[in-house]
Amino acid sequence: MSVRAVRGATQLVSDTREEMLDRVAEMVTEVMGANRLDVDDFISVIFTATSDLVAEFPAYAARQLGFGEVPLLCARELEIDGSMPRVVRMLAHVESELPRSEITHVYLHGAAALRTDLTRVRSMPDE
Repeated sequence: MSVRAVRGATQLVSDTREEMLDRVAEMVTEVMGANRLDVDDFISVIFTATSDLVAEFPAYAARQLGFGEVPLLCARELEIDGSMPRVVRMLAHVESELPRSEITHVYLHGAAALRTDLTRVRSMPDE
Protein backbone atom coordinates (compact mmCIF):
# COMPACT_ATOMS: atom_id res chain seq x y z
CA MET A 1 0.00 0.00 0.00
CA SER A 2 1.37 3.41 -0.99
CA VAL A 3 0.67 6.92 0.21
CA ARG A 4 -0.75 9.09 -2.58
CA ALA A 5 -1.85 12.72 -2.80
CA VAL A 6 -5.17 13.47 -4.46
CA ARG A 7 -6.28 16.96 -5.50
CA GLY A 8 -9.75 18.33 -5.96
CA ALA A 9 -11.43 21.68 -6.44
CA THR A 10 -14.92 23.04 -6.87
CA GLN A 11 -16.43 26.45 -7.41
CA LEU A 12 -19.50 27.70 -5.60
CA VAL A 13 -22.07 29.94 -7.24
CA SER A 14 -22.74 31.78 -3.99
CA ASP A 15 -21.43 31.85 -0.43
CA THR A 16 -24.13 29.99 1.45
CA ARG A 17 -23.76 27.28 4.06
CA GLU A 18 -25.94 24.89 2.06
CA GLU A 19 -23.94 25.31 -1.13
CA MET A 20 -20.62 24.92 0.72
CA LEU A 21 -21.81 21.67 2.27
CA ASP A 22 -23.26 20.36 -1.01
CA ARG A 23 -20.31 21.26 -3.25
CA VAL A 24 -17.63 20.02 -0.86
CA ALA A 25 -19.52 16.77 -0.23
CA GLU A 26 -19.84 16.33 -3.99
CA MET A 27 -16.10 16.94 -4.49
CA VAL A 28 -15.05 14.54 -1.73
CA THR A 29 -17.48 11.87 -2.93
CA GLU A 30 -16.25 12.23 -6.52
CA VAL A 31 -12.62 11.90 -5.40
CA MET A 32 -13.52 8.79 -3.44
CA GLY A 33 -15.42 7.20 -6.32
CA ALA A 34 -12.86 8.07 -9.00
CA ASN A 35 -10.03 6.56 -6.94
CA ARG A 36 -11.89 3.63 -5.31
CA LEU A 37 -11.36 5.07 -1.82
CA ASP A 38 -13.17 4.56 1.47
CA VAL A 39 -13.00 6.93 4.44
CA ASP A 40 -10.53 4.56 6.12
CA ASP A 41 -8.08 5.11 3.23
CA PHE A 42 -7.70 8.81 4.08
CA ILE A 43 -4.70 9.86 6.17
CA SER A 44 -5.47 13.60 6.22
CA VAL A 45 -7.17 16.30 4.15
CA ILE A 46 -6.29 19.97 3.76
CA PHE A 47 -9.04 22.24 2.46
CA THR A 48 -8.44 25.78 1.27
CA ALA A 49 -11.09 28.35 0.46
CA THR A 50 -10.88 31.72 -1.21
CA SER A 51 -11.45 34.71 1.06
CA ASP A 52 -14.95 35.33 -0.33
CA LEU A 53 -16.22 32.09 1.25
CA VAL A 54 -17.15 32.57 4.90
CA ALA A 55 -20.51 30.81 5.37
CA GLU A 56 -19.13 27.44 6.59
CA PHE A 57 -15.94 25.47 7.10
CA PRO A 58 -15.30 23.10 4.15
CA ALA A 59 -14.14 20.40 6.57
CA TYR A 60 -17.60 20.28 8.14
CA ALA A 61 -18.96 18.72 4.94
CA ALA A 62 -16.35 15.96 5.17
CA ARG A 63 -17.23 15.39 8.83
CA GLN A 64 -20.84 14.82 7.75
CA LEU A 65 -19.58 12.13 5.34
CA GLY A 66 -17.98 10.17 8.18
CA PHE A 67 -14.51 11.74 8.34
CA GLY A 68 -14.74 12.18 12.13
CA GLU A 69 -11.42 10.44 12.84
CA VAL A 70 -9.51 11.80 9.82
CA PRO A 71 -7.37 14.88 10.54
CA LEU A 72 -8.85 17.77 8.55
CA LEU A 73 -7.51 21.30 8.20
CA CYS A 74 -9.05 24.42 6.66
CA ALA A 75 -6.86 27.26 5.39
CA ARG A 76 -7.20 30.43 3.35
CA GLU A 77 -6.18 30.37 -0.30
CA LEU A 78 -3.69 33.03 -1.40
CA GLU A 79 -5.32 36.21 -2.67
CA ILE A 80 -3.77 36.64 -6.11
CA ASP A 81 -5.05 39.31 -8.49
CA GLY A 82 -7.34 37.76 -11.09
CA SER A 83 -7.73 34.43 -9.32
CA MET A 84 -10.98 32.51 -9.57
CA PRO A 85 -13.56 33.47 -6.91
CA ARG A 86 -15.53 31.15 -4.60
CA VAL A 87 -13.22 28.14 -4.90
CA VAL A 88 -12.63 25.34 -2.40
CA ARG A 89 -9.62 23.13 -2.99
CA MET A 90 -8.60 19.91 -1.29
CA LEU A 91 -5.35 18.00 -0.96
CA ALA A 92 -5.94 14.54 0.46
CA HIS A 93 -3.25 12.12 1.56
CA VAL A 94 -4.52 8.58 1.08
CA GLU A 95 -3.39 4.98 1.18
CA SER A 96 -3.97 3.40 -2.23
CA GLU A 97 -2.88 0.52 -4.42
CA LEU A 98 -3.22 2.77 -7.48
CA PRO A 99 0.00 3.88 -9.12
CA ARG A 100 0.53 7.64 -9.04
CA SER A 101 -0.17 7.82 -12.79
CA GLU A 102 -3.68 6.40 -12.22
CA ILE A 103 -4.77 8.78 -9.45
CA THR A 104 -7.70 10.88 -10.63
CA HIS A 105 -7.75 14.50 -9.52
CA VAL A 106 -11.28 15.90 -9.58
CA TYR A 107 -12.09 19.49 -10.63
CA LEU A 108 -15.78 20.35 -10.66
CA HIS A 109 -17.93 23.17 -11.96
CA GLY A 110 -15.99 26.34 -12.83
CA ALA A 111 -12.90 24.98 -11.06
CA ALA A 112 -12.38 22.58 -13.98
CA ALA A 113 -10.65 25.51 -15.71
CA LEU A 114 -7.95 25.57 -13.00
CA ARG A 115 -6.12 22.45 -14.19
CA THR A 116 -6.75 21.91 -17.86
CA ASP A 117 -3.32 20.24 -18.03
CA LEU A 118 -4.64 17.17 -16.24
CA THR A 119 -6.03 14.52 -18.54
CA ARG A 120 -8.73 13.33 -16.16
CA VAL A 121 -10.36 16.66 -15.28
CA ARG A 122 -14.05 16.39 -14.42
CA SER A 123 -16.39 19.21 -15.35
CA MET A 124 -20.02 19.23 -14.29
CA PRO A 125 -22.57 21.74 -15.54
CA ASP A 126 -23.87 24.30 -13.07
CA GLU A 127 -27.59 24.29 -12.49
